Amino acid sequence: MNLAEKYLSIRKCSEQICEPLQTEDYVVQPIADVSPPKWHLGHTTWFFETFILEPFLVNYQVYNEDYNFVFNSYYETVGNRVIRTDRGNLSRPSVNDVYQYRAYVDEAMVNFLSAEISSEINDLLVLGFNHEQQHQELLLTDIKYILGNNPLFPVYSDKKSEIKSQENEALGMLTVKDGIYEVGYEGKEFCFDNELNRHKVYLSEFMISLSLVSNEDYIAFINDGGYQDFNYWHAEGWDWVKTNKIISPMYWFEIDGKWFNYTLKGLHEVNPKQPVTHISYYEAYAFASWKGMRLPTEFEWEIAARNFNWGERWEWTESAYLPYPGFNKAPGAIGEYNGKFMVNQKVLRGASIATPEGHSRITYRNFFHPHLRWQYTGIRLAK
Repeated sequence: MNLAEKYLSIRKCSEQICEPLQTEDYVVQPIADVSPPKWHLGHTTWFFETFILEPFLVNYQVYNEDYNFVFNSYYETVGNRVIRTDRGNLSRPSVNDVYQYRAYVDEAMVNFLSAEISSEINDLLVLGFNHEQQHQELLLTDIKYILGNNPLFPVYSDKKSEIKSQENEALGMLTVKDGIYEVGYEGKEFCFDNELNRHKVYLSEFMISLSLVSNEDYIAFINDGGYQDFNYWHAEGWDWVKTNKIISPMYWFEIDGKWFNYTLKGLHEVNPKQPVTHISYYEAYAFASWKGMRLPTEFEWEIAARNFNWGERWEWTESAYLPYPGFNKAPGAIGEYNGKFMVNQKVLRGASIATPEGHSRITYRNFFHPHLRWQYTGIRLAK
């Protein structure tokens, strides 16, 4: 597959995610953390136009001068933008306009990639591929939030499963001996800058579960009063529980004494054997505390992950999102990609069923604020 084919393949995946949607679904923004699907489609297009076509394609004409303001996400270097909370107010450009914008940029990109490109452009292109794949995961989870907060609980797709295997099968815990280990990306393929530089860490002996916490395990926590006992929670987490009246994972509803959850296939009774999902860091910590255990650090996770299956859920770790030794931000707008967010966030490791194929690595460092849970987040215990 050449670069143009790779480009079109990735771009097509974004549009395929949106195929089950009605036009009205493209515009909704229920909360600040969820962007309208139309905005995702426009933003990923803007990325290629802004960082590749404008600077490198001679005589390129931007599709619409206003789109830099509309579809810039957080790049201060590139100029002013619509604030995040107002993305749902963008009734214009229309959904049809955004698809025309995608077609315009795609045609220009394919023509551009028919000629030889420099290593600098190639690096930007690969970053663009990975950027769009990140947004494909966000796109699917944002769509789930939009539909899951519709009182009718509409089905996204009868064919989209939220698990890779039918049951959480692995049992027991893995023991990892103490010692000095190396963590961080090593290789010549693509990685994000926050995965660098590879460095040594000392780990004390620890044990880590071979399986994710199941719905059945989590229901036991609920039934034992886990959401009513402050002893299991950080003070900040306990305030979050009380302020928001949290009593269960996101998308869970108790109906006639049974737990149901909203899935991409609609509202169904909770499967006790499947891994619990849509969990905040606060809840993950509280559950681990209830079990008399803890969450692994991101370094423990990385060393141990070679010995267990991962990729069903993003797994909360006990690690703050911080730079690795020797981390340097790239100059210009690209330097705003990861480094500016290294404060007040927790690292998640692994991947999820929403992660595009080929977009996961054992060194991948995802990161979110502790209260967020609209992504496919889960729990793996350690001690």
